[in-house]
Amino acid sequence: MPDTAAVPLKAFALTCSLKSSPAESSAELLAQQVLDALAEHDVTGELLRAVDYNIAPGVETDMGEGDDWPQLRQKMLEADIFIIATPTWVGQMSSIANRIAERLDAELSEKDDEGRLLTYGKVAAVAVVGNEDGAHKICADLYQILNDVGFTLAAGAGTYWNGQAMGSVDYKDLDETPEAVATTTKTLAANAAHLARQLKAAKYPA
Repeated sequence: MPDTAAVPLKAFALTCSLKSSPAESSAELLAQQVLDALAEHDVTGELLRAVDYNIAPGVETDMGEGDDWPQLRQKMLEADIFIIATPTWVGQMSSIANRIAERLDAELSEKDDEGRLLTYGKVAAVAVVGNEDGAHKICADLYQILNDVGFTLAAGAGTYWNGQAMGSVDYKDLDETPEAVATTTKTLAANAAHLARQLKAAKYPA
């Protein structure tokens, strides 16, 4: 296996907050922390908020006039690591995250010249915040969706924060990042970068 330690990588994080920019977002904060941790492994990153774009309902790569998904999809395909960050509402991922999941279904029909999905060789990760239980279920749901459409998951592919049950404190309002969250985020970044480099050096079989 060739030495891949110095291979530059790109990451694209899509925040699925219900709040439009420039409103503060706990999900976006955690997504940025993931990108910051990835930067320590020579990964450049870009972060966009999905709700700022018109992502049409549907299961095609392009739903026609007015659909902004194609430009977001292009950024996803140009990246080596794709991160979905979502808040938790009534124990579920946001409606925006569900919309992204539906649009990802189209990747099952998109293949390269050798029959591989275009997402093969790309690594995915998940970041979840919320004030009620739900992070593990959301991670599990997104893991299945992302893997089903061709992404690869590294060990420790998710980072999350859930506040006290029935509480009112947001992640963005904490005085500092809890040590457990910071450690989990660093592990996610290290493993995702490592796996992305391995997959870049050795493609999946056709």
